[in-house]
Amino acid sequence: MTLSPTGAAMTIAIESRLAELGITLPDAPTPAANYVPYLVIGDMVHISGQISMADGALIKGRLGDDLDVAAGANAARACALNLLAQLKSACGGDLGRLVRVVKLGGFVNSTPDFTDQPEVVNGASNLMVEVFGDAGRHARSAVGVAALPRGVAVEIEGLFQIN
Repeated sequence: MTLSPTGAAMTIAIESRLAELGITLPDAPTPAANYVPYLVIGDMVHISGQISMADGALIKGRLGDDLDVAAGANAARACALNLLAQLKSACGGDLGRLVRVVKLGGFVNSTPDFTDQPEVVNGASNLMVEVFGDAGRHARSAVGVAALPRGVAVEIEGLFQIN
């Protein structure tokens, strides 16, 4: 597909892909404290950590305790949807401006003996590739932590390159 100078073809392709996947992006969540949801610096968008929340409800729990890997991956996917909502806002509503997903940083609320953080954060990584194809492949970290804000299961931050 050839991009027009405005990226209109890419915008249509991404919107079509979201519809094909049955995805409706949520509204970009507002910050819960004294920070901004994203910063655009040059061609990079730095998005603050998005906690696991779907349909306005927090996805709470601890991996290795009351949540399994599948539930954690679903929580990470919810974080990724919120990242995409923030990215759309940062791009003035035009996801076609995305050049590539650069990096995701994943934090998993988990017990000390839980070691499947990479599989949990795959919930977010897989969504980026499903939506953006090769441009969705990224560098990543997946870290286990003792607690996350509001008792949520997962928090993910992102770095994106735009045009």
